[in-house]
Formats: sequence, C-alpha cells, structure tokens
Amino acid sequence: MRRTGRWTVSLLTLRILAVNVMGLALLMGGLLYLGRYQDRLIEAELEALETEARIFASALGESAVQRAPSETETGRESYELSPELARQMLRRLVETTATRTRLYDEDGHMLSDSRVLTGSPGTIEIEELPPPPAGDAVTEQVKGVVYRLLDIMPSREKLPLYRERPGQTAAQMPDVARALAGEASATSWRVETAGRGPDLLLTVGVPVQRYKEVLGAVLLSRGGGSIDAAIRSVRFDVLRVSVVVLLVTVLLSLYLASTIARPIRKLAQAADRLRTGHGRHTEIPDFTARGDEIGDLSGVLRDMTAALWARMDAIERFAADVAHEIKNPLTSLRSAVETVNRIEDPARRARLMTIIAEDVQRLDRLISDISNASRLDAELSRAEPEPVDVGAVLRTLADIHGDTLAAGEEPDGEAPPRLVIELPDGEPLVVPGLEGRLTQVFQNLIANALSFSPPGGLVRLAAARDGDGVRITVTDQGPGIPEGKEEAIFERFYTERPAGEKFGTHSGLGLSISKQIVEAHGGTITAENRAPSSGTAPEKRNPDGGGNHGAVFTVRLPRY
Repeated sequence: MRRTGRWTVSLLTLRILAVNVMGLALLMGGLLYLGRYQDRLIEAELEALETEARIFASALGESAVQRAPSETETGRESYELSPELARQMLRRLVETTATRTRLYDEDGHMLSDSRVLTGSPGTIEIEELPPPPAGDAVTEQVKGVVYRLLDIMPSREKLPLYRERPGQTAAQMPDVARALAGEASATSWRVETAGRGPDLLLTVGVPVQRYKEVLGAVLLSRGGGSIDAAIRSVRFDVLRVSVVVLLVTVLLSLYLASTIARPIRKLAQAADRLRTGHGRHTEIPDFTARGDEIGDLSGVLRDMTAALWARMDAIERFAADVAHEIKNPLTSLRSAVETVNRIEDPARRARLMTIIAEDVQRLDRLISDISNASRLDAELSRAEPEPVDVGAVLRTLADIHGDTLAAGEEPDGEAPPRLVIELPDGEPLVVPGLEGRLTQVFQNLIANALSFSPPGGLVRLAAARDGDGVRITVTDQGPGIPEGKEEAIFERFYTERPAGEKFGTHSGLGLSISKQIVEAHGGTITAENRAPSSGTAPEKRNPDGGGNHGAVFTVRLPRY
C-alpha cells in the first residue's frame, strides 16, 4: 500500500498543468501555422507582380518594336522586338522597383536581364545582398534560430524547386514557355539557400504583344522576403501574446492545483495518520468553509470519523454492558451451584435448582437478545428497503392478539388488557423499509404496553399520515414513565418493570433495538406520559393512583 506524501511533486498538479498547457500549445500551434494567411499573401503578391508585368509588356509592345524585314504570308506587316530599345526601356522601367525583370524574344532567347549590365568591357551581374546586421553576432545568431523555427510552419517542401542554370532556355522555364504561347503564368518556387531554410521566390510570365502578335515574353521574379517578414511579424505578435497567456495559464494552473491538490493531500495525510496512529489526537482538517466539493469531502470525512469513533464508543459500552449483564446471572448461578452441594434439605435443594434453571434461562435469553442486537446493524445496512403497508402490519398484530386472547383463559377471573386499533379509512400508509424489522418494533411496543396495562385496561394502536410521513402511536393505561426517564428507557439493558413481575423476564434490549431499527429507517421514536383526558368517558386509571394515566410511544417514519 502506497503511503501518502510519497511524491515530492503533486501528480495532480502536474496533470492540471499539462492539460491546461497542452490546450494552449495546440492553440498556439494553430495560430503560428498561418498557412491560409501565407497563401493569401502569395496570391496578392502574384497579382501585383502580374499587373506590373502586364504594364511592362504593354509598354514594350508599344514602344520597343520595329517592322520585320519581311512580310507574312498573308501580306500583312509583321513586327519584332528591338533588342536595344527593349533593353533601354526595361532598364528605365525597373529603376523604381526591386523586381528582377527578364525579356525573351519569340524564339525563347533572353534579350535582357535587369541584374546584368552590358557594356563594351563586358557584362556586370547585380546581386542583392542581405541587409547588414543591426546588432551583435550573438543576437543575430539567436534571431536566425528564431527565424528558422518560425519558418518551419507552414512547410514549403511541396513547392517546386527553382534552379537557375547558365544558358537556360525558355522550354526549361514554364512561365516563359506559357507566356510565349500567349497566356500569362505565375508560379511560387522554393529556393534552397545555404545555412537557411528554403526561401520563397515568385515568378510571373506575360507575353509581349503587338496587335495580338506575340513578339516575346517578360518574366518578373521577386523574392518572398516581404511575405516572410509579414508572417514573421504576425508570428512574433502571436508568440508574444502566447508567452504572456502561457505565463498566466501556468500561474492560474498552479493556483488551481494548490487549491485542489494541497487540501486533498492534507486530507489524505490526516486520514493516514488516523489509520496508523493511536488515540484520537488526529483531526481531519476542516475545509467546509470553502463551499465546494473539497469542502464537502472534508465535512464527510469529519462526519465519518466522528461516526466511527461513536461506533467504537458504542461497541466499547456495549461490551461493558454485556459483561455486566452476564456477570449478574453468572454470579447467582455460581453461588447456587456452590451452595447446592452443601445442603441436605431436599426442599431447599429444590429451590436452589429452580434458581439455577431460571439463571440459565435468563442467560440464554440474554445471549439471544445480544446476538440479535449485534447482527441488527449489519443486516439493516445490507438490506434493500421495500414498500411496507403499516396499516396491514398493525391489523395483523391486532388479529394475532385477539386470537391469542380467545384461545386463552383469564387468570384469577381478571380480564386481560384489550387492544384496539384506529386506522384511517381508505388511506394507504406505506413506508419504505424492512417489513420483518418494522413488525419487530411494533411487537415490542405492543408487548411492552400490554405488560404495563392493568387487568381490563385498554391499549390503543393508532396510525395516520403526518405531513410527509406516517405517525404510529401505542398508548397504554399503565403507571407511566418515571419522571426524567423518557430518554433513558431506550438505553441498552435499562429495565423498569411493573411491580410483581418475575425478575429476569426481560433483558432490557427491546426498546433499544426498536430505536435502532426506527432510526435505521430514517424515522424517530419517542416516549411520554399521557395527560389526563377531559370531556370524554372516564378510563380505567392505573392501580398505583399516581398522577400519570399511562405512556404514549410515538413512531414517525418517512412515507413511501
């Protein structure tokens, strides 16, 4: 069995933190992906680049053409691009842009490249260099790592790879080939660079036309630096907000975990100390002021602990009471056994043997009642309650009493107590419970009332609805309950019997068992003395002439 407090870090805290951070991480990943945002930026950039290429192609088609030396087969004049005019015009057009522009003739040969300056000494190729670093080398390296991490999503591996080789023909360049065929074309490329991830390159090819005659093609290409910068800017913003949200989430998760895990750990440690310790010095922490489930758990554990201690106290008291009650007949029995061997008188010997037999019967009755009481709690906790018709149970008990009286004889000519029952007409009195145990309660109360009632007395058995429950009363005309003993009569082994009754006939557990059964059914049982009746026919008074007119036992049970 694992002891509480084994883990230095709360596993519940880690789980709460992991769940909250995982949800935030998935949200951050979705926001940082920005795939659709990048696609829209690329589409916008390609549209702008195509518009620029159409402007260049229109200008070249109007101002950089010359008549061809020969006419076409239809006799119409034909035109061709003037390489020198096209180069000069193209140089002027690209001065205000950072776009690389290349011009191809109708045969696919390149006439001009904005990155190549031609002159008498030779050609000069222009190449854009990255901007100089704004900070120190370490900062730039860290920034480069962050850029590479940010550029991982979305991946550009699905884009075609752009390779530029010397002497590359138009057939090897799809945009130029489609432009020479008379239609505009745009393509997104990935360019592999050393030390960095794949860069983005956008190309647009547009035909140069004169009266719809294709004279060449203009190819514009532009790097995706502005797109990357826009995406990085958005990602940085998302990342900054996400870091703040992550920090707040972690702090709130730790706070939430502390309000959950710490009290639970304290409750578990207290329960473990209670299990392994001795005595009652360990107390369950009280978190009921929280007003939440942990507070409810704390209250339930405290109540459960109190109930366990109360049960243990009851067991200890019960054991002490049992030992005391058994000791009395055993003492009497031992004394009678020791004495009987020394008595020669047959009459006295017979009386001692009678005492021994009565003590044995008393022990047997006492042990049977103790066994019944000890099994009662376990039986009530395991059994499932069923609908019980209290009216039917009371009628059956009344009928049994009537049949018993009809079959018996009156002692000394005195009439035995009568039992009358009062039930509402046509009104069911159904309660949830165990019929056998509830019958045992009513049998105990009726037998108790009959034993205290004088000859010819009256015992009333009544039942009626009482709000959401059922009230059952058993009223007798006996001497009543001694003053101040209304609660004590329900204690174990308490006996208060009528004068003249044979000692040891009752064990003193009947009312205690009845109270235990009624409370297990969610009800209550009380006892009180009857008040003198007025305005009614006089009833038979108790023979002692006391101020009491009998006792009333009231049982209240929840209605089904």
